[in-house]
Amino acid sequence: MFLGIDCGTQGTKAIVLDAVSGKVLGEGSGAHHMISGANGRREQDVQEWLDAFEQATAAALEQAGVSGKDIQAIGVSGQQHGLVMLDESGQVLRPAKLWCDTESTPENDQLLAYLGGEAGSLERLGIAIAPGYTVSKLLWSKERFPELFARIDRILLPHDYLNYWLTGRSCSEFGDASGTGYFNVRTCEWDLEILQHIDPSGRLVKALPELIEAHQPVGKILPAIAERLGLNPDAIVSSGGGDNMMGAIGTGNIAPGSITMSLGSSGTVYAFAEEGNVNSQPSVATFCSSSGGWLPLICTMNLTNATSAMRELFALDIGAFNTAVASSPIGAQGVLMLPFLNGERVPALPHATGSILGLDSTNLNQANLCRAVVEGTTFGLRYGLDLLRDSGIKSDNIRLIGGGAKSAVWRQIVADIMDTPVICTTGAEAAALGAAIQAAWCHSHASGDAQSLQALCARCVSLDPASETRPLPENVAAYHSVYQHYRNQLQGV
Repeated sequence: MFLGIDCGTQGTKAIVLDAVSGKVLGEGSGAHHMISGANGRREQDVQEWLDAFEQATAAALEQAGVSGKDIQAIGVSGQQHGLVMLDESGQVLRPAKLWCDTESTPENDQLLAYLGGEAGSLERLGIAIAPGYTVSKLLWSKERFPELFARIDRILLPHDYLNYWLTGRSCSEFGDASGTGYFNVRTCEWDLEILQHIDPSGRLVKALPELIEAHQPVGKILPAIAERLGLNPDAIVSSGGGDNMMGAIGTGNIAPGSITMSLGSSGTVYAFAEEGNVNSQPSVATFCSSSGGWLPLICTMNLTNATSAMRELFALDIGAFNTAVASSPIGAQGVLMLPFLNGERVPALPHATGSILGLDSTNLNQANLCRAVVEGTTFGLRYGLDLLRDSGIKSDNIRLIGGGAKSAVWRQIVADIMDTPVICTTGAEAAALGAAIQAAWCHSHASGDAQSLQALCARCVSLDPASETRPLPENVAAYHSVYQHYRNQLQGV
């Protein structure tokens, strides 16, 4: 039995996986809250992560009908790019700034200039640092909270922090580290010079976690934490990784030929690559994978956060919202939404705000506004998918995950806009499943009975044939002009 945890923006999910049968036996969840500001601040109190971890684990074990003492290993998936700063006693210094935080955009601009612009960043790091990456959060913290900054003893990503809480060990694996902005994806090493540039005292360099490879465990769970969670005190904690890297494992995307698309709080599109060929397009992040290899990826910062905002505006539950979307025609009778409520990463518009275009007295209605937000967010993913396709990545289908993937009408919109069949996995929690599979993989290596990740994915990942959705030729044709209208409107943002 293996426990998979996914600490996301809206909450933490847990699953219990039987790696022999490949079945998920139980699931649980716990909610988080966002600390938001009009200046782009997006933060969370990390204590909520710990409380949600405990709540989700208990619920998953109860539903599975198994004892926590049967859990042999734990894998943790976490939202990428966040910053958790600890003092020398291991206490959190302030709330964690998240992936969707754009408050440090000016600091990112400063650091990008230091690197020589996007071209210089790609040359040196293999990625072009963007607002939301971890590195600008460090400079922001130094400038805004110098007294707290002077007390930094460890700098950790969200999943690194949860591993530290579980084991007492400070470390990071290549996949999640790729999104920090102070990691070289070609050499798989920390870039110490950029941290020295931010703080010449060397404090940040000393605060770096140890780097480990994906198949290496972090260590054994601490006795006190094992007791608190009701888990086996001999359970090991795997390397874990970022939610996109774990989502790749949880959808079986560990070899060339598959594309995973996530309809979550953010939108992501990614594919496995055996070689770390850095893309010349700055919006494509050539991250390391957590399965050995690389994971070319694009990320949009607005997806279900935007659709949820529209639902809440009209006080619609998910069923009523989907009905409204389905009742509006392709193109929402001319209503177009640029849903950049958090700024945007792809397209690269960090200072953008949302807008609704094309309204007149004949089309201003609830159904059109609901469809416009779904189409607008999906157009951003199409923009990113085009970038990946231009780099030579091909796939016959898209494996769709995230909360939005549960909507049949949204699946059809994705298939039509991308002109590609889509299919969902049988389990909704791909990142938590990927973390559990990786835990089984790490455990097999640690126990001397190494299993291949491919074999584990083949056994534990299954696709849902009932969810398969094929593009309709007439819809594909209709969306061609609507998408071009979206692209044209980006010029004025």
